[in-house]
Amino acid sequence: MSRIELKHIDKFYGSNHVLRDINLTIEDGDFMTLLGPSGCGKTTTLRVVSGLEKPQNGIILMDGKEIVNAAEASFAPPSKRNLNLVFQSYALWPHMTVFDNVAFGLRIRKENSETIAKKVASALDRMQIGEFAKRYPTELSGGQQQRVAIARAVASSPKLLLLDEPLSNLDAKLRIDMRAELQRLHKDLGTTIIYVTHDQTEALTMSTKIALFKAGELNQVATPAELYNNPIDLEAADFIGNPRINLLDGKAEMVNGQLVVKSDLGGHTFPAEHLTDEEFPKSGEFDCVLAIRPEQIIISTEPVEGAIPVSIYANQPAGSETITTLKAGNDEFLAKEIGQVSYDLDRKVWAIIDQNKINIYNKETTRLIKRAV
Repeated sequence: MSRIELKHIDKFYGSNHVLRDINLTIEDGDFMTLLGPSGCGKTTTLRVVSGLEKPQNGIILMDGKEIVNAAEASFAPPSKRNLNLVFQSYALWPHMTVFDNVAFGLRIRKENSETIAKKVASALDRMQIGEFAKRYPTELSGGQQQRVAIARAVASSPKLLLLDEPLSNLDAKLRIDMRAELQRLHKDLGTTIIYVTHDQTEALTMSTKIALFKAGELNQVATPAELYNNPIDLEAADFIGNPRINLLDGKAEMVNGQLVVKSDLGGHTFPAEHLTDEEFPKSGEFDCVLAIRPEQIIISTEPVEGAIPVSIYANQPAGSETITTLKAGNDEFLAKEIGQVSYDLDRKVWAIIDQNKINIYNKETTRLIKRAV
């Protein structure tokens, strides 16, 4: 296993500052996903860790040993970092069999034939492609080729495995299958994994930690549950979740040590222990944003104490789930229900919202001031 520390990493391409003071620790055995939209710096971070790119500033430690120190111009080449990479393109040798592709790195390391045969067989079996050992890449499907690329990466038991959007070329069903295989692979091997993706479903389902990037900076590093339940700012909240999170304007004020919020959903009072350490006005009213996940809203066709009267604006059954747009005053927001549920448009219903699950953001700073609990 391997512990990786990035300290004050800066990377420029010409005048383009693509990584800005990145500080990130990846613990032994973590499955750390670097998540964010295209161009945010996540792949560049992976390339800096791998040694394919040199940062202009900063230090990288692997198990406490410096492998990069930009100030001293010290730089360990990729071959000295005991890591393997899997890219979006499979990069398999077309003239070699599956066995030879997986064995390639082991032969470069001059391991004996018996050891190579055992390691290749183990890697192929782990990825459930042992039967294809004598085939060539052109005889395999895309999903099978991707498994070969991953088998090649794990055959040498690297301390660190780097994966750069390896599933993006696969269809939806194969992506689900491969997510399960990668999760199982991580459990079986205990290898530290750094995984790059823009797909939040991949990040939320496989990771032990997620590093969310924003324009070359680290926005939030957290467990998948913490990132989903308590995004650190409005941009993170809007990025994470499908369907999107509901964002509604409101007014907030501190009253007797509690946060009192008013909006088209009515009034809510939150105790001090639910508030973050973020600075916000301690006196007077200020603008805020309420954030509520669609699946946290329950629709009742009968009045319920504490429920909010709303009307059905749109109703979209989609097989396994139903997305319903509700309207309260001038605000529209989504509710998600499991199964197929049909409502007449403009029908009056009641929305049940657990106020403990509501996030509140300071609209001016966009930062989280009240956590979901």
